[in-house]
Amino acid sequence: MNGETDLGRMLASLSPVLTDGEFVFCSFADAHYGDHADLEPIAAIDEPEGLTLVVPKPVADAQALDYATVFRMISLGVHSSLEAAGLTAAFSNRLAEHGISANVIAGYYHDHIFVPRDQAKQAVDALAEPQR
Repeated sequence: MNGETDLGRMLASLSPVLTDGEFVFCSFADAHYGDHADLEPIAAIDEPEGLTLVVPKPVADAQALDYATVFRMISLGVHSSLEAAGLTAAFSNRLAEHGISANVIAGYYHDHIFVPRDQAKQAVDALAEPQR
């Protein structure tokens, strides 16, 4: 199942859903994929500077981890193809028009957008706006 590639159809069926919970991005120097699994990360990115993990905020707080911003996650209901062009730019631009930063992680089936906690509802509303 390859997912949708038509930008118009993808934008018409974004179906943004604000997921439960709060998340933080933490970086671990000299760590690699698979390290810190006890932190229950929902995403990991191995960068030259270290391992970045997206961790539930309560877990990070319990471990006294450093983080800068608290995020909420919006999952898009549309099953976009990993080869689809323009979707990330379109919803990022829409959020930027509302002054909302977007940190995007694409899964096999869906895109997941991390937005600042205090702007989460506004972000869902912006994404649910009809395509102009």
